[in-house]
Amino acid sequence: MKDTIDVLELLQSQHDEVDDLIEQIEGGDGDREALFAELADKVAAHATVEEKIFYPSAMSSETTELLHESVEEHLSVKRLLSDMLELDPDEDHETFDAKLAVLKEQITHHARREEEAKLFPLLRRLMSDDERSALGNEVMALYESLIEHQPRQNVPAETTEAAPLPAL
Repeated sequence: MKDTIDVLELLQSQHDEVDDLIEQIEGGDGDREALFAELADKVAAHATVEEKIFYPSAMSSETTELLHESVEEHLSVKRLLSDMLELDPDEDHETFDAKLAVLKEQITHHARREEEAKLFPLLRRLMSDDERSALGNEVMALYESLIEHQPRQNVPAETTEAAPLPAL
Protein backbone atom coordinates (compact mmCIF):
# COMPACT_ATOMS: atom_id res chain seq x y z
CA MET A 1 0.00 0.00 0.00
CA LYS A 2 1.28 3.44 -0.93
CA ASP A 3 1.71 5.93 1.87
CA THR A 4 1.82 8.86 -0.51
CA ILE A 5 -0.76 10.12 -2.98
CA ASP A 6 -0.20 12.14 -6.12
CA VAL A 7 -1.84 15.52 -5.57
CA LEU A 8 -3.55 15.35 -8.97
CA GLU A 9 -5.12 11.97 -8.14
CA LEU A 10 -6.19 13.31 -4.75
CA LEU A 11 -7.82 16.43 -6.18
CA GLN A 12 -9.55 14.41 -8.89
CA SER A 13 -10.95 12.02 -6.26
CA GLN A 14 -12.29 15.06 -4.36
CA HIS A 15 -13.92 16.29 -7.60
CA ASP A 16 -15.56 12.85 -7.92
CA GLU A 17 -16.87 12.99 -4.32
CA VAL A 18 -18.41 16.44 -4.94
CA ASP A 19 -20.06 15.22 -8.16
CA ASP A 20 -21.49 12.20 -6.32
CA LEU A 21 -22.93 14.39 -3.56
CA ILE A 22 -24.55 16.73 -6.09
CA GLU A 23 -26.13 13.71 -7.82
CA GLN A 24 -27.46 12.40 -4.48
CA ILE A 25 -29.01 15.79 -3.67
CA GLU A 26 -30.52 16.07 -7.16
CA GLY A 27 -31.86 12.52 -6.93
CA GLY A 28 -33.48 13.10 -3.56
CA ASP A 29 -31.42 10.26 -2.08
CA GLY A 30 -31.49 10.92 1.63
CA ASP A 31 -31.50 13.98 3.85
CA ARG A 32 -30.94 16.92 1.48
CA GLU A 33 -29.92 19.25 4.28
CA ALA A 34 -27.27 16.83 5.61
CA LEU A 35 -26.04 16.04 2.10
CA PHE A 36 -25.76 19.74 1.27
CA ALA A 37 -23.85 20.41 4.52
CA GLU A 38 -21.40 17.65 3.54
CA LEU A 39 -21.15 19.04 0.00
CA ALA A 40 -20.55 22.59 1.25
CA ASP A 41 -17.87 21.38 3.69
CA LYS A 42 -16.07 19.39 0.98
CA VAL A 43 -16.19 22.24 -1.54
CA ALA A 44 -14.99 24.75 1.08
CA ALA A 45 -12.13 22.51 2.26
CA HIS A 46 -11.16 21.67 -1.33
CA ALA A 47 -11.05 25.33 -2.36
CA THR A 48 -8.98 26.19 0.71
CA VAL A 49 -6.33 23.52 0.10
CA GLU A 50 -6.08 24.52 -3.55
CA GLU A 51 -5.72 28.22 -2.71
CA LYS A 52 -3.31 27.80 0.22
CA ILE A 53 -1.11 24.92 -0.95
CA PHE A 54 -1.79 23.59 -4.45
CA TYR A 55 -2.04 26.76 -6.53
CA PRO A 56 0.98 28.50 -4.96
CA SER A 57 3.04 25.33 -5.52
CA ALA A 58 1.81 25.01 -9.10
CA MET A 59 2.50 28.66 -10.01
CA SER A 60 4.72 29.07 -13.08
CA SER A 61 4.77 31.14 -16.25
CA GLU A 62 2.88 28.29 -17.94
CA THR A 63 0.15 28.02 -15.27
CA THR A 64 -0.36 31.59 -14.05
CA GLU A 65 -3.29 32.39 -16.35
CA LEU A 66 -5.13 29.18 -15.45
CA LEU A 67 -4.50 29.68 -11.73
CA HIS A 68 -5.73 33.27 -11.72
CA GLU A 69 -8.87 32.13 -13.54
CA SER A 70 -9.24 29.30 -11.00
CA VAL A 71 -9.31 31.59 -7.96
CA GLU A 72 -11.95 33.72 -9.70
CA GLU A 73 -13.98 30.56 -10.35
CA HIS A 74 -13.61 29.64 -6.66
CA LEU A 75 -14.93 33.08 -5.71
CA SER A 76 -18.00 32.57 -7.89
CA VAL A 77 -18.63 29.12 -6.37
CA LYS A 78 -18.20 30.51 -2.82
CA ARG A 79 -20.71 33.28 -3.50
CA LEU A 80 -23.25 30.75 -4.72
CA LEU A 81 -22.55 28.43 -1.77
CA SER A 82 -22.95 31.35 0.62
CA ASP A 83 -26.39 32.08 -0.85
CA MET A 84 -27.34 28.41 -0.62
CA LEU A 85 -26.27 28.18 3.03
CA GLU A 86 -29.05 30.68 3.81
CA LEU A 87 -31.69 28.41 2.26
CA ASP A 88 -33.53 25.37 3.55
CA PRO A 89 -33.14 22.75 0.78
CA ASP A 90 -36.66 21.44 1.47
CA GLU A 91 -38.58 24.64 2.25
CA ASP A 92 -36.94 26.76 -0.48
CA HIS A 93 -36.61 23.84 -2.88
CA GLU A 94 -37.22 25.73 -6.15
CA THR A 95 -34.59 28.37 -5.41
CA PHE A 96 -32.24 25.82 -3.87
CA ASP A 97 -32.56 23.46 -6.85
CA ALA A 98 -31.96 26.30 -9.31
CA LYS A 99 -28.83 27.37 -7.43
CA LEU A 100 -27.69 23.73 -7.18
CA ALA A 101 -27.97 23.41 -10.98
CA VAL A 102 -25.81 26.52 -11.44
CA LEU A 103 -23.33 25.28 -8.80
CA LYS A 104 -23.07 21.96 -10.64
CA GLU A 105 -22.34 23.75 -13.93
CA GLN A 106 -19.70 25.97 -12.33
CA ILE A 107 -17.99 23.07 -10.55
CA THR A 108 -18.03 20.89 -13.68
CA HIS A 109 -16.50 23.70 -15.73
CA HIS A 110 -13.83 24.47 -13.11
CA ALA A 111 -12.92 20.93 -12.03
CA ARG A 112 -13.30 18.96 -15.24
CA ARG A 113 -12.79 21.42 -18.11
CA GLU A 114 -10.16 23.68 -16.54
CA GLU A 115 -8.23 21.75 -13.90
CA GLU A 116 -8.41 18.16 -15.14
CA ALA A 117 -8.33 18.94 -18.87
CA LYS A 118 -5.82 21.82 -18.90
CA LEU A 119 -3.96 22.35 -15.61
CA PHE A 120 -3.31 18.75 -14.54
CA PRO A 121 -1.67 17.69 -17.86
CA LEU A 122 0.63 20.73 -17.61
CA LEU A 123 1.59 19.84 -14.05
CA ARG A 124 2.28 16.21 -14.97
CA ARG A 125 4.94 17.63 -17.30
CA LEU A 126 6.23 20.39 -15.00
CA MET A 127 6.39 18.51 -11.67
CA SER A 128 8.13 15.26 -10.77
CA ASP A 129 6.28 12.29 -9.29
CA ASP A 130 8.01 13.00 -5.96
CA GLU A 131 6.94 16.66 -6.01
CA ARG A 132 3.33 15.70 -6.75
CA SER A 133 3.39 13.06 -3.98
CA ALA A 134 4.84 15.44 -1.39
CA LEU A 135 2.22 18.01 -2.36
CA GLY A 136 -0.50 15.35 -2.16
CA ASN A 137 0.45 14.51 1.41
CA GLU A 138 0.46 18.19 2.39
CA VAL A 139 -2.91 18.83 0.72
CA MET A 140 -4.45 15.72 2.33
CA ALA A 141 -3.26 16.72 5.81
CA LEU A 142 -4.75 20.21 5.56
CA TYR A 143 -7.97 18.91 3.98
CA GLU A 144 -8.48 16.37 6.77
CA SER A 145 -7.90 18.98 9.48
CA LEU A 146 -10.29 21.46 7.79
CA ILE A 147 -13.09 18.96 7.20
CA GLU A 148 -13.38 18.29 10.95
CA HIS A 149 -14.41 21.90 11.66
CA GLN A 150 -17.33 22.59 9.28
CA PRO A 151 -15.36 24.72 6.80
CA ARG A 152 -18.63 25.79 5.14
CA GLN A 153 -19.02 28.27 8.02
CA ASN A 154 -16.04 30.23 6.64
CA VAL A 155 -17.46 30.58 3.13
CA PRO A 156 -19.57 33.74 3.65
CA ALA A 157 -16.45 35.60 4.87
CA GLU A 158 -14.56 34.54 1.71
CA THR A 159 -16.90 36.10 -0.87
CA THR A 160 -15.47 39.62 -1.15
CA GLU A 161 -12.51 38.91 -3.41
CA ALA A 162 -10.60 36.05 -4.95
CA ALA A 163 -7.87 34.40 -2.92
CA PRO A 164 -4.45 35.98 -3.46
CA LEU A 165 -1.82 34.10 -5.45
CA PRO A 166 1.94 34.54 -5.19
CA ALA A 167 3.63 36.62 -7.86
CA LEU A 168 5.90 34.83 -10.29
